Amino acid sequence: MTTSHDIALANRLADAAGAAIRPLFRGASWQAEQKEDHSAVTIADRAAEEAMRKILDSERAADGIIGEEYGSVRESAARQWVLDPIDGTQSFVAGRPIFGTLIALLQDGWPVLGVIDQPILGERWVGAIGESTTFNGKPVRTRACGALEGASVATTSPHCFAEAEVDAYLRVVAKAYPRRPFPVYGGDCYNYALLASGHLDLVIESGLKLHDYAALVPVVEGAGGMMSDWQGHPLDAGSDGSVLALGDPARLEDVLEAMAGA
Repeated sequence: MTTSHDIALANRLADAAGAAIRPLFRGASWQAEQKEDHSAVTIADRAAEEAMRKILDSERAADGIIGEEYGSVRESAARQWVLDPIDGTQSFVAGRPIFGTLIALLQDGWPVLGVIDQPILGERWVGAIGESTTFNGKPVRTRACGALEGASVATTSPHCFAEAEVDAYLRVVAKAYPRRPFPVYGGDCYNYALLASGHLDLVIESGLKLHDYAALVPVVEGAGGMMSDWQGHPLDAGSDGSVLALGDPARLEDVLEAMAGA
């Protein structure tokens, strides 16, 4: 389903994006703009996606491309590259190196290859179906989590949840932190990378788009974790944008029950 050539290409795409991003990080020569959906975009987002698309257009002209900044081409192709040049643009704008470049390969709508690259810290997670996830070339694993109580829970921001979703999230937090609620906030894709490396137990988000989550699935699952929507269904191109990532798949039912108020 994926080949060593696909993985090598994904790494080259990440290299090209990082080369476009690094000179602009904490720079004073640009200002963030606001898109129609009120999210931020910068010249670094656009330059990084342009660099990746140039390579794909040259070397994989038959494959589709789904990019956050420049849309989709060859939408009927069975193989689709999904690009998010800077996931966590607000962190990039604030000078916080916890954003990431996300690169995914979909086969018939299913994520089969994913890269999370943090170009400032020089950190890269690569996951592919049938392969162990690596962090800077070395295999990583999620950690065991014996119970929801005591689990480390992360989300980018509770303000990202719709009003009807807030209670479900807070019920999980109450179960995980019965004495003092102290979840991890901020991080965007970086939280999923940390979960893959065994530093977090659970990430809960909603309202994500395909480019936000496609690359995360192979990375998390190749490290022994699992990802699903809020109903426990696997994630694909048609998912609704509600996302759970668990380092220990055994905790899925506990999380779903907590979210439902059971």
